[in-house]
Amino acid sequence: KADLLLFGNAERALIELAHRLASGEKISTIRDLRGTAFMAPHGWKPSPEWEEVESLSVDTPGAITPHPDPYAMTPETGVKATTDKVPAGTQSAGAGETATMHPIRLVGRAERLAQRREARAQTTVRLPSYEQVKDDPVLYAHASRTFHLESNPGNARALVQAHGDRASLRDLWLNPPPLPLTTAEMDHVFGLPYARAPHPAYGEARIPAWEMIRFSVNIMRGCFGGCTFCSITEHEGRIIQSRSEESILHEVEQIRDKTSGFTGVVSDLGGPTANMYRMACKTPEIESSCRRLSCVYPGICENLNTDHAPLISLYKKARALPGIKKILISSGLRYDLAVRSPEYVKELVTHHVGGYLKIAPEHIEEGPLSKMMKPGIGSYDRFKQMFEKFSKEAGKEQYLIPYFIAAHPGTTDEDMLNLALWLKKNGFRLDQVQTFLPTPLAIATAMWHTEKNPLRKVTDTSEEVTIVRSGRQRKLHKAFLRYHDPANWPMLREALRAMGRSDLIGPGKRHLVPLTQPGGTLAPGEAPQWKKFPQGRNALTVMTRREASTLGVRRGSPAGSKSSPTNKARRPAGAPRHPLSQRKGG
Repeated sequence: KADLLLFGNAERALIELAHRLASGEKISTIRDLRGTAFMAPHGWKPSPEWEEVESLSVDTPGAITPHPDPYAMTPETGVKATTDKVPAGTQSAGAGETATMHPIRLVGRAERLAQRREARAQTTVRLPSYEQVKDDPVLYAHASRTFHLESNPGNARALVQAHGDRASLRDLWLNPPPLPLTTAEMDHVFGLPYARAPHPAYGEARIPAWEMIRFSVNIMRGCFGGCTFCSITEHEGRIIQSRSEESILHEVEQIRDKTSGFTGVVSDLGGPTANMYRMACKTPEIESSCRRLSCVYPGICENLNTDHAPLISLYKKARALPGIKKILISSGLRYDLAVRSPEYVKELVTHHVGGYLKIAPEHIEEGPLSKMMKPGIGSYDRFKQMFEKFSKEAGKEQYLIPYFIAAHPGTTDEDMLNLALWLKKNGFRLDQVQTFLPTPLAIATAMWHTEKNPLRKVTDTSEEVTIVRSGRQRKLHKAFLRYHDPANWPMLREALRAMGRSDLIGPGKRHLVPLTQPGGTLAPGEAPQWKKFPQGRNALTVMTRREASTLGVRRGSPAGSKSSPTNKARRPAGAPRHPLSQRKGG
């Protein structure tokens, strides 16, 4: 088994570990490296000064600790208390002749934060044991919540979890995540002499992943979006680590000069997200003390710098390089950030879209969006208006390709139906769609497994999350996204009838799916359906003549009716005709 596990990108941890091993230090004694995990005897501590707290006692939202009163008496350093006699006549009745007076010292924010970080640096949080988490969904969700709350390298504490029974009881230690790299360090890492080609061992084999990235440039690392179905933040961090313009432009030139098959088109300047380059918290102090899981949900934090000017400058310089015909942006775009900079949207739409731009609203309904930590569809609508406006001004016919997730935790059948109606109303016929798949470290995975919401404090009675587990229901949610596919129509017709929405079955624009398959046939095993028109106590279940002829159903009594409809009443012999019927041709 491994002596030490390194997680994340781990460049700094690798370098420090290599130097310490080279100096003769044993790996079994290296227990203070950020971004590492190791096994230790149960109850082990780095030193007696370390304190341990139970995770159940720290699972509270908001600030780490209450702000101390700045006027409260605090231990003084270098200040001697004085004892002076109080002048006669000024002391209260019963007071002694002397009184001890302490000077008041204001405790500033920076000092409070420093004291807080110092106290947390030697504190561990004990999670429920592995056996407890394995058997109890509530404790599983709680452990996931605690793990994500302790993910800011500025204030994260070490996490400890017991594994095994009495005979094999050990503790798993998870040290705080690594500190983010500086711009100079990022430039150094990306400036190493990479071959920019697959390993020779692959020979002439076609590698799809290589084809996708061979002409792309990674300009940054990390993501502060906090989408619950994604674990990029847990791997790369929430703090954006950006390369310099010089480093990025140099790599573009390297692709131009040394990568075989390059035609002048750079497929991407991006990263985990296209437009978070050089964005950061306005002050390092706030950044290091924050415990929010997202800087943009439920709204964009007022402390976040969302300036797109550095990215606009980079785009302009990159496309001006000799031999570069086109710079495309293929990474996912945070449109809620982009709408704050019309200049950026104009630059993007005018010069860096190859006909289609991928964005990911993921859903339109508040239920699933709140479990994804994604913005409402209103942000998408605003971006769409800007996209179409600037595309028209540039004289280009360009389109948005929205991405959606089916069967995400928190999604109901009604949510998917509303999404399908929205797609049809807006003229979208999706080709590639994604069904939620649980992946390690993602918060949505904890929701899927536990049916609890780790975004809030977790208890036995806390919020339950709707989960789509059965294969048939997962297929139904996916079918709603591809409502236009005839292969999905039988399932959708059955679901709509079960949901009481037969009004959405028919040939009109307001209908979601037609009554029959292409060619006027029904799917194998699918029976003709009669429409019911309520008309009081004598309501009849009928089928239109067009529908009946299409399905080959002969006119007659609907199944289940109490009496057959009578023929049209004939005029008795000798009865006068109606005046209007006596007109010629009438």
